[in-house]
Amino acid sequence: MTDSTPRQTGHAVIADYLRTLDSSPGVYRMLGEKGDVLYVGKARNLKARVSSYAREHGHTGRIARMIRETHSMMFLTTRTETEALLLEQNLIKQLKPRYNVLLRDDKSFPNILVAKAHPFPQIKKHRGAKSEKGDYYGPFAGAGAVNRTLNQLQRVFLLRNCTDAVFESRTRPCLLYQIKRCSAPCVGRISEQDYGALVEDAELFLKGRSTKIQADLAAEMAAAAEAMEYERAAALRDRIKALTAVQSVQAINPRGIAEADLVALHMDGGQACVQVFFIRGNQSWGNRDFYPRLGGAESPDEVMQAFLMQFYDNKVPPRMVLLSHGVEDMDLMAEALSEKAGRKVVLGVPQRGEKAEMVENALRNARESLARRMSESAAQMRLLEGLAEAFDLPATPQRIEVYDNSHIMGTNAVGGMVVAGPEGWIKSQYRKFNIKGTEITPGDDFGMMKEVLTRRFSRLLKEDPDRQGETWPDLLLIDGGAGQVSAVHEIMADLGVEDIPMIGVAKGVDRDHGKEEFHRFGQRPFALRMNDPVLYFIQRMRDEAHRWAIGTHRAKRAKAVSATPLDEVPGVGASRKRALLAHFGSAKAVSRAAVADLTAVDGISEGLAQKIYDHFRG
Repeated sequence: MTDSTPRQTGHAVIADYLRTLDSSPGVYRMLGEKGDVLYVGKARNLKARVSSYAREHGHTGRIARMIRETHSMMFLTTRTETEALLLEQNLIKQLKPRYNVLLRDDKSFPNILVAKAHPFPQIKKHRGAKSEKGDYYGPFAGAGAVNRTLNQLQRVFLLRNCTDAVFESRTRPCLLYQIKRCSAPCVGRISEQDYGALVEDAELFLKGRSTKIQADLAAEMAAAAEAMEYERAAALRDRIKALTAVQSVQAINPRGIAEADLVALHMDGGQACVQVFFIRGNQSWGNRDFYPRLGGAESPDEVMQAFLMQFYDNKVPPRMVLLSHGVEDMDLMAEALSEKAGRKVVLGVPQRGEKAEMVENALRNARESLARRMSESAAQMRLLEGLAEAFDLPATPQRIEVYDNSHIMGTNAVGGMVVAGPEGWIKSQYRKFNIKGTEITPGDDFGMMKEVLTRRFSRLLKEDPDRQGETWPDLLLIDGGAGQVSAVHEIMADLGVEDIPMIGVAKGVDRDHGKEEFHRFGQRPFALRMNDPVLYFIQRMRDEAHRWAIGTHRAKRAKAVSATPLDEVPGVGASRKRALLAHFGSAKAVSRAAVADLTAVDGISEGLAQKIYDHFRG
């Protein structure tokens, strides 16, 4: 690693590094005046790549700005270019440099899990680490796609979705059995062997082999009818109808693509949209759009390469990834994805046939999604500009934070923060604050707001004191009048953060919606016209903050209502708590149980049983 901070900047400082660099592959970082990372890049030949930045001419505006701001560089050599590519994307995700393409809002995708820790496997939605025993199918684009597929599986294969604790506690079939969505294994309405056959068929369906299942069901129905088992034949007929309905819905699914991700990119006006379609088992499992942050003036192949590496950073790539645009080195990218997957991954840009048609469809979706987003962003920017004009702000706000509290007579108190910007609600930035202060008087809104803001801005001051990131607000909206604004001003002054504009929104005359008064510290309150779009915009922000705080409060209250003494027992998590309550009926009965009785509960070892016993008698 090389690290130095020469006095020169730009081309001169970059040229100084050429004397010590060799032609090894590796990763380089360009650093600003305060050591902030401007850009992370990879190179097959570090000396050749860095020498291109030392030239004084021939750069795009974005690259020229980046070079001018460079005060130092850092280098890490790697054994291969593939290692450099993987390291580059890890550093980009970690450091979030200003001039790199960044994938934002990259959430995990749900899967379907056939959980096999029980003799009668459960089928359910799963998100997160694949630590539970069973077979996973996915990813699906979202919860809606998973729920639709689970609904189909229940109709056709009658598999249970209840938890093991509920399964063990049933004494009669539930409603799902009555509406022919479950075979009721919990009460012995189906044998373990027959249920296992249903599970096998469901997994064949998820692998795209529904035609074989339908043929097998038809043969079974004919055999049942011939044996005069008319009730069984009718049940099989209903399952065939359900499967036929599913296949008709799936008529748009590709027959020549068994497993692939379709990745299509459209760029316009300095913005980009990437659409990803998930194809598994010759079925479309939904699509998701992404809007990566661009550093400025990137080419499509740069954006596509950055997206692919960041997107698959925490996901296993499928066997085939079909693109709308190629990347600089397709073989290198395919090698990097194959290394991540532990098997061969084919990367390509189809030119004809079904694959090309599917990618073109994804590209059309990307184009339409970006057009809608740009239209919405333009309207949002007009509202932000109107807000800046109405409240005489120094600049158009790019990040507005709106705060509200919620409680009932001071109990289960929470604070909520929602965030809005040029692209609308930034839901990934919403925050909730459980009020922890023991000295706060129940119902003291000022005290609660002080705790929320102190925690919020103390963290910001610690994590980003120079305000280089995107998490510092340009405007604070507070639900309250002059007293609330004065209190918040005092809190912010104590923190040393007095330059962020703040507006208090009070209900106004008769507390009517539309007659809000706006308060700023040291100024007279005023109101906006009742038909002013800026007024509606502020109302929406305040209502969203209220909705978020109320929802958080209700969730906390519900959790408190369901709390039991078992929550305090070390080693007893949610699943063991459910199992104990299902077995004994109440926490009080658990507290009176002997060690031998406790060990009779599934999942409770002798050691844990002793801990539970000692806890209630300590």
